[in-house]
Amino acid sequence: MAEGLVTAVDLEIEKPDLEPQMPAVPANEQHDLFEDEDILGDNSGHDKPGTIWQRFVPEGNVPFPDIFQTNQLLFYERFKAYQDYILADCKASEVREFTAEYLEKVLEPSGWQAIWRTNVFEVLVEVTNVDFSSLKAEVKLTQPYLCESRVSTFTLECMKELLELKENRLPIQELWVVFDDSGEFDQTALAIEHVRFFYQNIWRSWDEEEEDEYDYFVRCVEPRLRLHYDILEERVPSGLVIDYRNLLSECEEIYRKFLNLRSSISNGDSDTELENVSMAEGLRLYSEIEQLKQKLKLIENPLLRYVFGYQKHTDIQAKGVRPTGRKITHVVSTSMTASLLHSLLRDKLYQESHEEMEIQFHNDPLTAINACYEGDTVIICPGHYVVDGMFSIADSIELEGYGLPDDIVIEKRGKGDNFVDCTGVNVKISNLKFIQHDAVEGILSIHHGKTTLENCVLQCETTGVTVRTSAELLMKNSDLYGAKGAGIEIYPGSKCTLSDNGIHHCKEGILIKTSLEKSEEKILKSDSVGCDSSLKHLFSMSQDFLDEHYDIPKITMVNNVIHNNEGYGVVLVKPKTFSDLQENAQGFEGNKILKVQTYREVDAMEKVGQEEPFQNASGELRLYARPDISEQAEQMEGNCEIVNELVAASMRKGQMKKKRLSGLGITEADDNLMSQEMFVSIVGNEFKWNGKGHFGTFLF
Repeated sequence: MAEGLVTAVDLEIEKPDLEPQMPAVPANEQHDLFEDEDILGDNSGHDKPGTIWQRFVPEGNVPFPDIFQTNQLLFYERFKAYQDYILADCKASEVREFTAEYLEKVLEPSGWQAIWRTNVFEVLVEVTNVDFSSLKAEVKLTQPYLCESRVSTFTLECMKELLELKENRLPIQELWVVFDDSGEFDQTALAIEHVRFFYQNIWRSWDEEEEDEYDYFVRCVEPRLRLHYDILEERVPSGLVIDYRNLLSECEEIYRKFLNLRSSISNGDSDTELENVSMAEGLRLYSEIEQLKQKLKLIENPLLRYVFGYQKHTDIQAKGVRPTGRKITHVVSTSMTASLLHSLLRDKLYQESHEEMEIQFHNDPLTAINACYEGDTVIICPGHYVVDGMFSIADSIELEGYGLPDDIVIEKRGKGDNFVDCTGVNVKISNLKFIQHDAVEGILSIHHGKTTLENCVLQCETTGVTVRTSAELLMKNSDLYGAKGAGIEIYPGSKCTLSDNGIHHCKEGILIKTSLEKSEEKILKSDSVGCDSSLKHLFSMSQDFLDEHYDIPKITMVNNVIHNNEGYGVVLVKPKTFSDLQENAQGFEGNKILKVQTYREVDAMEKVGQEEPFQNASGELRLYARPDISEQAEQMEGNCEIVNELVAASMRKGQMKKKRLSGLGITEADDNLMSQEMFVSIVGNEFKWNGKGHFGTFLF
């Protein structure tokens, strides 16, 4: 990915590609960026080594001298430079002044050479003086004259005329310092790189006009810098990156129009009809700019872009039924042999009906899924498939492996995007193994509709399966492990059925959310400080809607084995007020019934043999020893405890609804009907060797 999100509008700088593979650099040609402790302080406390200077050989037909390789600085190096040495606690209106003061301390005022780069040419110049207040350097052409131009008519005389027009003064960010192994110009090259990076990637042309009471570094520099490096490291979904860049370009374009219009109004005659029209147009442009700026801030904020970002980028439109009305079976295989084709025809592709089946062949699963319409089936043959994109399943399709999960492996590359996103009405996934590496998003997210996951293996990296509000998951006979967060994360208002699964070696086994967390509420409040009233109102409305209409999740957990998780087997996230109703929940009739059922199970289990066959997700039959009766009772107690907590949460939600109805004048709310809104069946689950126990609650 090219460095930098955008190029500053008023800087016609060609951004060179300085990312090619670099040749090995001799030790005597390397310099530590932080060699000058007087300027950049003591960085010995960092756990990362500082970037080492390298020399870069410019490409092209002209024998330019080598330049300093400066664009590969690490995040913490830039962060420290801007925070401690360049911007500190300045306001937006003081940025240029603080930058000039920094350059005056570290920049050599003359005696060094640089390559002046634009989108038309490159030319070697020598710096004779630096005007720090204007951030410009006075230059002259070197002898011999070295220039490479993309326009053949651009001669030496043209270059001299251009420099005369500019009064031989060039913006320092357009200069790339020529390499010098003496170390004398190291800090000059570094300082120019910081200024260049700032104006290309951090500064926005409207920043200076924004309110100045906030620290500019905290308000703008830090979030934009983090976003830049998150994008470089592929930690932001690709769709969100495209949207951000489009929003930024659109905002810059509208802002230019606004400035031109404002300038024309200030220079024109007053009390004219034309000026009134221009004023109205100016107000419209200003309103558009403010809306775009707020959208940019949502993406720049590292928390908000994940709280809100997923909603948009998973709202993929379903294709619906194919225009021809036919359904297609897609077969995925890296290579097709006669024996494999014969087996497929025998087991999957032959239909007794007289309707002819249409078949398409693909060599990777992502292409097959992207080609699907409503009702299609994707059959994946044994093999190891590596995918770079995201599976976005918006139609009701079936995705099945032909064989055992361990023989049909789909491995994900890339950090930023989700692995599998499901928004289809009825999606079925079976007999597959998904592997995720070095990821940010979860392995499977269900945003809308129902997704059935059967006989699958999920090797996770961050969270495992996320069941969003209004979505439904049916997971059977599957194995999930390795999540650094929760193996399964269940949101309010969702429905989740888990049967005969293994969930193990995660941070937490299952995380159940009964309401919006306060952290999300704080995000809304803190980030709405600089927002306009309409955006604040939107946040407020969305918060009220979630609290009022998103019910406790409906959960069925039967015969799952939840073991060897670092924290709890099951964690319930709930408001502190929910805990006040725990005692009342003990008397809830449905809760008593569930308790009786679970303890009857223990009695029934005494009659069962001490060893039973167990079939895992890979299809292997294994014998496992039943625990003794006391262990069984302890495991069954875990089922009851989860039920108690969920029922208490349901009662709390019911009381809140009853209170709202009363406030509307509806006083005869049916308690029995309200109590039935939550369905809970948690029986036969085994909790073993979880670090903090089988069940815990997190109050917020």
